[in-house]
Amino acid sequence: MNPPNPITLSRACEAIEIPSGIRNTIPAGATVRIMQSLGTSYTVATDRGYMFRVDAKDADALGISQPVATESSTAEKGTFSEQLVKEELRTVFDPEIPVNVLDLGLIYSCAIIPLPEGGKRLDLKMSMTAPGCGMGNVLKADVENKLSRLPEVKEVRVEIVFDPPWHPGLMSEAAKLQLGFDLDVGENQPVASVFR
Repeated sequence: MNPPNPITLSRACEAIEIPSGIRNTIPAGATVRIMQSLGTSYTVATDRGYMFRVDAKDADALGISQPVATESSTAEKGTFSEQLVKEELRTVFDPEIPVNVLDLGLIYSCAIIPLPEGGKRLDLKMSMTAPGCGMGNVLKADVENKLSRLPEVKEVRVEIVFDPPWHPGLMSEAAKLQLGFDLDVGENQPVASVFR
């Protein structure tokens, strides 16, 4: 497998270092390779081996004129539904693993609560693949931002939890196949079971 082609940044751009989650700036003229372009961001690696997440708004610095989608395609569709929440969660990707947070098994629960004044509140419990992952707040913000744009959603609360610890058995069968895991690895938790 050939590594992705090198790209020289045309200008400095903001980025989030992976896995620390620390905000940084990649200078103009730096050489990077795009490792992943899913959701609304790019994962790039520098020649020194550092990985960063670059948001779609800075795609031009990478020399990309057609950036990945910056807005959710499901956020403006019709009426609120559990299916709409699932579709939106499938647009949030782990920056190191090319799988969305729902199929990766990071969403432990999603309670849909009707509000007395109308609309809905979504309460989610979400984990990370490793307790020390600095990207937790970044992924949490991604989930909150995406779900808050859904019709009828007035409030989104995401809590990062580590009990029970995440394990590969929580992934959907599609995610396991995509990542090359055996389908019988660990206990399976069907994706639909997280909604209540």
